[in-house]
This record gives sequence, C-alpha cells and structure tokens, in this order.
Amino acid sequence: MTASPRSEPARSSGSPPASDAVDPAGDPAPDPSGAGPRGGGPDCPADRDDSDLLAALLDGMDAALCAFDADGTVTHWNREAERMLGWSADEAVGRRGLAGWAVRAADAAEIETLLLGAMRAPGRQVHEFALLTKDGGRVLVRTQSAAVPGADGEAAGVYCAFSEVHTQVDLERSIALSEALFEDASWGVVLVDADLRPAVVNGHAARSLGAGRATLLGRPLGELLDQGVEEVESAFQHVLAEGAPPEPTEIWVTVRGEGAELGQPPPRRCWRSGFLRLASPLSEEAVPLGVAWIFRDVTEAKRAEQEGARMRFRSNQLHRAARAAAECEDPFEAATVYLDFALAGFADHALIDLVREPSPGRPDGRTPSATDPEADPSGLVPPGPGAALPDRPPIVLVRAVAAPAGAATGIGPNAPAGTTDGIPVAYAAGHPALQAADRGGSVRASASRADEEISTQWAAARKWPSGTVHGLCAVLRSRGRTLGVASFLRGASRRAFDRADAAYAEDVAVRVAAAIDLAQRLR
Repeated sequence: MTASPRSEPARSSGSPPASDAVDPAGDPAPDPSGAGPRGGGPDCPADRDDSDLLAALLDGMDAALCAFDADGTVTHWNREAERMLGWSADEAVGRRGLAGWAVRAADAAEIETLLLGAMRAPGRQVHEFALLTKDGGRVLVRTQSAAVPGADGEAAGVYCAFSEVHTQVDLERSIALSEALFEDASWGVVLVDADLRPAVVNGHAARSLGAGRATLLGRPLGELLDQGVEEVESAFQHVLAEGAPPEPTEIWVTVRGEGAELGQPPPRRCWRSGFLRLASPLSEEAVPLGVAWIFRDVTEAKRAEQEGARMRFRSNQLHRAARAAAECEDPFEAATVYLDFALAGFADHALIDLVREPSPGRPDGRTPSATDPEADPSGLVPPGPGAALPDRPPIVLVRAVAAPAGAATGIGPNAPAGTTDGIPVAYAAGHPALQAADRGGSVRASASRADEEISTQWAAARKWPSGTVHGLCAVLRSRGRTLGVASFLRGASRRAFDRADAAYAEDVAVRVAAAIDLAQRLR
C-alpha cells in the first residue's frame, strides 16, 4: 500500500490523538468566547467518556475487529483480534498493511486489495483467507468489510470484522437448523417460555394442534389439549428443573375441537416427544429461557403395535383354552373353560344364553326382527314397517352360564348345566342377544352416555350386570343350527367393542358352540 504523509496514529484502540494547541505557559489555549473548553475539545470529559466507551465496546465484541484508514494503516485492533492472532493493540495499531506480520508476504497484495476495495464497493464484502498468528501459525478466517464514511461523505477508511471459519460455520448451521425446524421439518416444534406458554410454533406443530401459528402464541396448553395436558406440562417443569430426559417420551393426547364437526369425541393421538432445556448463552449462569418440545405423531405405528400384541395374546389364549378344554370330561365344562380364558383382557363379564327350543318355521330357530343394518354382517336389510311377516314364534333364551362365577349377580337364574329347562330370560324385543340369534351374526351395543345413573338404567333394562356400558353378542352355531348367544360385557373403564373384538368373540363362540352341541347330544 502507498503511504501518504500523516500524523502518528493512536496506539490504543478507539483513542484519538491529543491536540498540540497550548499557550506559552503550557496551559490550553483559552476560548475566545470565554465559555471554557469546547464540547469537542480533547480535554472535555464528555469527549473522553465517548472515546472510552467506544474502546470498551470494541474490546467487548465477540468478533475480532480491525480498521484501516484510506492509506491502509491499522487504526483499531480489539481484544478478540488479539486473542485470535496474538498481536496486541500496541503492536498492531500504526502498522501499514498486514504484510509480513498478519499475512504472508506472498498473499499480502491480494488480501489488501480485497480489504481496501470495500471503500469503493457498496455494502459489505465477505471474503475468506488465512491470517498469521504471532507464533507463526495460520488461521483461516471469514471477514466482513465495509467502508467508513468521513465527514464529507467520502470513504475515509474501512473496518474489517473477522472470525474463525469453523466458528462462523457453526453459527450459520445453528441458524439454518432453526429456520429448517420452523419451516420445513416433518416434526412438530414448539418453544415454550418459563410460564409454559408457546412462544414459537412451527407449521407442523400448528397443523397438529389444529390452529394457526400466530393464534397459538401465548395461549395456555389447556386451551389446546384436552387429555394429556397434565403429562406435557409435567414434562416441561421437569426439564426446566432437572434437564432433558435421556430418551423420547410417548404421550397420548387429544386435541380440543378435533372431530367436533362430525359430532364425535376427539381421537386419541400418540406423540413421541423429546424435550430440550433452552438456556441463554450470554449469561454467566445458566438461566433457563424455556423448553423446546419436539414431537412426531406415531399413532398409527403405536396402534399397529398394540394390535399385533393383542392378536398374539388372544391367539395364545385360544391355544391355552383348547389344551385345557381337551382335558375336560364334560363338554359343557369345556365350553365354560373357553369362556373363562376369553375373558382375560377382553371383557368384565360373559354370559351364555341357550335357545330353549327351535322355532317350527325354521330349523335354526331364527325369527325375523328389527335389526341394525350397519352391524348386520350378512348385509340383509330388515323389512319395512308395512311388510307382512310370517307368523313364527319368537326365540326364547335361557341363561346357562355367567362368568366369572359369582360376579354377575342380579341378572337372572341359571339353568342346570347343559340344559334349556330353566326360566327364560326376560329380554325385551330388540335386545342385542335376540338380534344376534335372529341374524346369525354378532351385534355391538353401547350406552349413549357415560353418566353412571344412565348406564345403570341402560344395563338393567337389558338384564346385564350393573355398570355395563358396552355389550357384544355373538351367536352360537353348530351343525347349521343356532344353539344360543354368547354375550361379552364391559364397564365404563374400558373402550367400546370394535370389529376386531367382534371377530375374536366369533372365534370363541365357534368353540363354545361345538362344545355345547356335543354336551347336548350326549345328554
């Protein structure tokens, strides 16, 4: 670089040179106006304070910074630059160019051209090159340089902020990761503050919570989630106090309002969740800023896993029941063994009602009745109200078995084992058991409300144990005949029966019906 005649530069960062204007007595020249030192004078306390403040700000920067005047002489050098390269401000300020001490002589011309070229280019210029340390090492840095305008608006110099490339890359990766998580991530990301209220929500999380990103901010989680909100808030509090758990956590939640347009309860969802405690990197002590909640919906995989485990368990139960029934001398006892094994994990109560005698019109004992087309496996539609029905006697069912023994009280007497000579059960017309016997399939029924009093009345009207809210009736058929109905009952603590449950009940009913048919033939 070409040097021009100039005064000696300041040796400390940010400190302007002292003025030489003094009187013969050695005191500062008086102000002609008599008002004392001017506000911009070198001895003005405000000027010294500004200079000290500028030096403190430069030295406190996280990035290394140096500045050059128009001739390429170093005018500023902060503490971070000293830490990175080893050259102190006293050693750096006043040098012309970087050749021979901060950069190799072979690279000096190119690097100085890049740096001083920022005075003639608009905006910031970004470059990467290697600098020399005081001990002879090399550091690859990324620089951002820009022109410093003077009082006349022309470029008076250039400042250059630089940092190690790997540090800059780490910062850029962190920023890029944050932007990707909040824009294109396939995981939901929610940042909550110390009050457990969402502060930042990405698009995936907003769709999962059923609201817009802006409308979710600042709202309590209780307004967004129904079931599972206690577990989520407890996880937040644990992370703020103790730190992130070592493994992801699976939380079952229901989102408020989901399914309301269809008049159905909100579906349960399983969110595999990870939690991270956020602390400020600028504080001396770790001060938690909140929690990052990262989750993904794994409901389908979890349900498939549960369904597989349930099928394995039920298959194992049928296998064990078959082996136990094979050791029974009385076939009717074998039927009760099948029923007892089927109850495990499936229902609270089980009943077997046998047909008292076949109807003369049909060998299988079926009579037409009003049925539910949705639950009819045969797809038959019941006749209309004005259709003529043949005159056939209704099916009469007799209670034969109630399991578990002694638990189902107040639901009618049982007939002698394996017979149909007992007192008929007073089922009302349209009872699920009568429908199952009529159609030769399975029928599901549930109480419309979870209220205890309503469910008690509902169960009593159907001659089922008190507390029953879900029923599944499967027909017992063997050798082309309807022998009776097996009813499986659940209380309010269990979910309603589904199609998979109906298939399992039909498998059990086939085995029970074969054992009862054999018992009746032997008698």
